[in-house]
Amino acid sequence: MTPVSKTRSTRTLLSLVLAGFLLGANLAQAQTYASTEPVDRIAAVVNEEIILRSELDRALANIRTQYSGNAAQLPPAEVLERQVLERLVLLRLQLARAADAGITASDEDIERALKGVSEQNGMTADQLRARIATDGMSFTEFRNNLRDEIVTQKLRQSFAQGRINVSEAEVDAALATASATASVQFHLANILVGTPDGATPDQVAIAQKKVDGVKALIDKGELTFAAAAVRYSDGPNALEGGDLGWRGLNEIPPAFASSIQQMQPGQLIGPIRGASGFQLLQLVETRTQAADAGTMVTQFQARQILVKVDAETDDAAAKSKAETLAARIAGGADFTKLAAESSDDEASKRRGGDLGWFTADVYGSAFGMQVASLADGASSAPFKTDAGWLIVQRSGSRQVAAGDDSRRAQLRETIGRRKLEDEWNRFLREMRGEAFINVRTATTAATPATTPAPAPAPSGG
Repeated sequence: MTPVSKTRSTRTLLSLVLAGFLLGANLAQAQTYASTEPVDRIAAVVNEEIILRSELDRALANIRTQYSGNAAQLPPAEVLERQVLERLVLLRLQLARAADAGITASDEDIERALKGVSEQNGMTADQLRARIATDGMSFTEFRNNLRDEIVTQKLRQSFAQGRINVSEAEVDAALATASATASVQFHLANILVGTPDGATPDQVAIAQKKVDGVKALIDKGELTFAAAAVRYSDGPNALEGGDLGWRGLNEIPPAFASSIQQMQPGQLIGPIRGASGFQLLQLVETRTQAADAGTMVTQFQARQILVKVDAETDDAAAKSKAETLAARIAGGADFTKLAAESSDDEASKRRGGDLGWFTADVYGSAFGMQVASLADGASSAPFKTDAGWLIVQRSGSRQVAAGDDSRRAQLRETIGRRKLEDEWNRFLREMRGEAFINVRTATTAATPATTPAPAPAPSGG
C-alpha cells in the first residue's frame, strides 16, 4: 500500500469517486490543478497558456501533505518539482486539446460526480463542503478540479473511438484461457524508465543503465519498489508509488501475462524494453473471485439517430437538426424511416438505426443511462455525446443469464482498456513532443524544453 492510499484527505475523496465514476481516471492531474491566485512569477509556458508559480507550489504542497510521515520516500526537491510540473503541463495540453474538440463538462456532469463523492463517503452535501474546507481547499477549486478531470476523461473516451479495436480472434483466445468458475486478479506496480521515440543507441544505453541501477537498489533492499518508483519512474503513476491497481489477466500486456501467473507476491519482472522505454513490474498481491453462475444481466434493444458534429456541421447546427428530427418523431414520424434517411452512423442507418440487443455499458455511460431511463417504445430527447447529438428509441428489454455473450463482452472491454492505455500514453507523448514548452522554475533554466530531464540515475553498484 502506498502512502498516498493511506491519506483520507479531500484529494482522497475525489480519488474514490473518480475511480468508480470515471472508470479509473488518473486523479493526480486533477489533484494538482492550479489555484487562481495572482502571482508575480511564471513556472512554465505551454503553447499559448501559462502555469503560475503559485499553481506549482500548491501542487507540491498537496503531494508533500499526502506523504506526511513518509517524506523519505519522496525524491529530491528538484526531481519532485519536475515531476509535478510535468503533470501540470500534461493537464494543460489535454484541456487545450479537449477545448479544440468542443469537449466540455456540464454542470449536470459535475453535480452527478459531487453526488457520487458524497454517497461513496457517507456524507451529505453540507458535510462534503465542510470536509473540503477542513482540508484547506475552496469548494470552487474542488469543482474546478473535478471539471478538469471529467473533461480529460471525455477526451480519452473520444480518443478511443475509432482507434481501439478488439478482434473476435482476440476474444476467442482470451475466452479459451479464462476459467469458467473463478477469476484471478493481480495487484501490480510498475517503474518506467522512458526513452524518446526514435531513441539513439546512447539514449537506450543510458536508460538501460538507469533501470539496472534502480533494480539493484530494490534487490539489495535499499529502497522499496514504491519508493524507487516515486524517485526514479518516468511513468504517470510515479508519485503513487507506481501503483497500477488490480487487473485481470487480459488487462496485462502479453509480454508480462504468462510470467505473472508463475510469480509470488513481491517478485519482479524485468527490465523489459517496450515502446515507451524499460519497465520493471512488481506483483504486489493476488486475489481470486468466484464466478456467480446465477448472475442475471439486463439487455436492451434500441434504435438510434446520430447527427455528427464535424467540420461541416458545428454543434449548434447539429443540435438544431436533432431537435427537428425529435419533433417529427413526437409528431408520429416513423423512427426507422428517419434513421435510414438522416442518421450519420453508417453502420446502423442501413438497419433503420437498429443496434440489436446490448447491455447498458456497451456504448458508454451517457448512452446507457438514456436507454435505461426510457420505457419500452419510448424515444429520448436529443442528448450530446462525444460522437455528436443522438436520439434513441428503446424497443425492448430483457433479463438474461450472464452467459457466453456477457463473458465475451467483458473480455472485449478489458482487452480494449489494455490497448487504450498503451495508445493513450503514446498519444500524450506525441502531444507533448509537438508542444512549445518553456520552463521557468527556480531549479530549471528558462529555456524551451520538449521533454523533461531524466531523473538522476542511481548507481547499480
